[in-house]
Amino acid sequence: MSESPVFAKLYDLLRWLLPTTTKYSREYRFSLALPTQENAFLLQKHLVSAAKLASNRDKINHLSQADIELTLLRYKIRLARDLELLKPGSYEHASRLIDEIGRLLGGWKKKQGIGGR
Repeated sequence: MSESPVFAKLYDLLRWLLPTTTKYSREYRFSLALPTQENAFLLQKHLVSAAKLASNRDKINHLSQADIELTLLRYKIRLARDLELLKPGSYEHASRLIDEIGRLLGGWKKKQGIGGR
């Protein structure tokens, strides 16, 4: 599980995300930084749950929830860029990682027989 590309990319995203969001200004710390971190950790939780569960129905549920968390994370990162909390290069880095995670998640969902994103 931990060697799966989706987990490696998510780990890279978390390594970047945590120190970056802690640098958000005080006015956005609770309204944007913490919820962004929570989405990332919930994404990780759902991916780990999907990898560990034997029931196909449970896997499908967790993969669908992971997709929702990834979408919310994508919106929050874009909002941080628009509020100028992220530099353009940082936003591009995060976007690339999120897109790669999305492609890997989409492939996993397809393998489980879940419709497209």
